[in-house]
This record gives sequence, C-alpha cells and structure tokens, in this order.
Amino acid sequence: MPNAFDLGNKRIMTSTEALELPDIPQDFLIVGGGYIGMELGTVYAALGSKVVVLEALPSILTGIDPDLVRPVARAAQKAFKEIRVNTKVLKMATAGKQIKVTMEANKESREELYDRVLVSVGRSPNYADLGLENTKVTKDDKGFIQCNPQQQTEDPNIYAIGDVNGGALLAHRASKEAKIAVEAMLGEPSAFENIVIPAVVYTHPEVAWCGLTETEAKQKGIEIQVAKFLWGASGRALTLDRPDGLTKLVIDPDSERILGVGIVGAGAGELISEGVLAVEMGATARDLADSVHPHPTLSETLMEAAESFYGTATHTLSRRDS
Repeated sequence: MPNAFDLGNKRIMTSTEALELPDIPQDFLIVGGGYIGMELGTVYAALGSKVVVLEALPSILTGIDPDLVRPVARAAQKAFKEIRVNTKVLKMATAGKQIKVTMEANKESREELYDRVLVSVGRSPNYADLGLENTKVTKDDKGFIQCNPQQQTEDPNIYAIGDVNGGALLAHRASKEAKIAVEAMLGEPSAFENIVIPAVVYTHPEVAWCGLTETEAKQKGIEIQVAKFLWGASGRALTLDRPDGLTKLVIDPDSERILGVGIVGAGAGELISEGVLAVEMGATARDLADSVHPHPTLSETLMEAAESFYGTATHTLSRRDS
C-alpha cells in the first residue's frame, strides 16, 4: 500500500483484503488497470458492484499486445461503470463510511466518493522478520532478492524462489523454480534458463501468452512475422457465443520457428499450454499446421493460425506474401 493511501481505513484495500470482503460494495474504485485490478474488477462487476478503474497510463493491461487487450477492454467497458486511462489518484481521505478520492485527468482534478477502494499498483516482496540482514543475501533496487539460475542467493546456504526474487509473479513459475532449487541442492545440472513461462489474465474474456510477444519483438528490434486467426471464423466459438477471441503466433521469418503464442478468448488459459509446448520444443509453424486438431474445437484455432501463415487455413481467408 503506497504511504499516501495508507490511512488505516479498512475500506482502502490491497488484493488480499479484496478477497475477504464481508459484503459487496455498491460503488467500487480500483486504482490500477493491470492484471489484478482487471481480474478483481471482473469479479465484482459480476457480483453487482459499479466498478470504476483508474489507470495512470494510456491503456489497461500495459505490456500485453494491444490486439489481445482490445476484446478485454470492450467487454470491461460494458461490464464496468467506467474505465479511465491517463488518470492519477492524488489523495484519499475518510468521509464517514466512504472514501473521498481526489484524482486528476487532463490537468483537471475532481473528487468522488466510493464505498471501497482497491489499490492494485504492484507488489513488494514479503520477507520481513526473516533475519536476512544477518546473511549475505543481496537485493536489487526494488527490494527483490537476487539469485543465480540455480535459485541460489549470494549466501550459498539460502535459495530463493517465487515472488521474493521478482520477475513474473506467478505461482507456476515459483513451482518450477522450487524444483530447480531442489535439483541444484542435490547436485543435479539444473538451471532456470530458457524456461517458457505462460501468463494468464483471468478476465472475461481471458488473455494468455507465452514466449516472445509482438510488443517485445518491436521493442528489441527482432524481426518476426505474425499469423492470426479470428474466432469469428471458429465454429466452436460461435456455438459458445464467444466469437470475440483471437489466436496469434509470433514466428521467426527464416526458420519459421514459433517464438511466441498469444490468445484472447474463452478458456485462453487452458489453450495456452499447447503454445508453451510448441515454443519449448522449438516447433515450427509447419509442425503446428500439420498437427490435426479436432473440429469443432477452440484448440483448432492454433492449427488454423499456423495454416494462415501458409495461406491454407480452412475457415478463413488468408494469403501469405510470396
């Protein structure tokens, strides 16, 4: 909790307290349009709260490919009362049984009252009272514990896994790191290197990705080609009344190896595992295109995205430049 918002009022919460509410707030403000803010906003909007999300940056879910974010943003704009980007919270104050929030957008400030406020602007590592100051453990400038690929810290007797060492704050990453740490302790040649870690945002619809994203490729100047399959052409998506999805592949133009996979849509978190396998094994778009998928299923959107790379997708018009 940022010091400016830490009023000692239980109506101002982190995600921990937001999972333990005794009632459903009518007017609910969420500060931060990242993973946690959008996930919990989805939950409380479904429960009946009038959810307002404030995001200081120009868009929600910053860092995720924009084409994967758009279906989530459209659905949230319908389910939430409002999403405001480029908006900063200046201060909060207790106002009876509500919280008075002062915010700024377009250089203009305004005050509003809310029943509860969720502050979801990031996480700090939790290792207080462990006595780490009496060890050789070092931390980075954000307070996260530093360790090598074997998860070993600067103190050879201490290993660190999970959120305390930064990076992607995901449970499945922590589980993998734990296995690597134990294997390293046993003298096995194990290291957290070139490990493909999927990420899932449990909004409605879900967003999932693994490997190299299109956004990262542009930032790093990596040449890629992108193949997409819109779920409006998926028979299974249509029967589920969920044609708002998209499956995309990030492909190396020379080797045609699949470098990354992104999916937005119903059950994206389940579908991304095939993408993880493809990236982990160094599969090519041809490998995926030639792997027969059952019809009609959402899983075949991966096959058809690969087929569209070659201009041979069955259910959508596609043409590959010669």
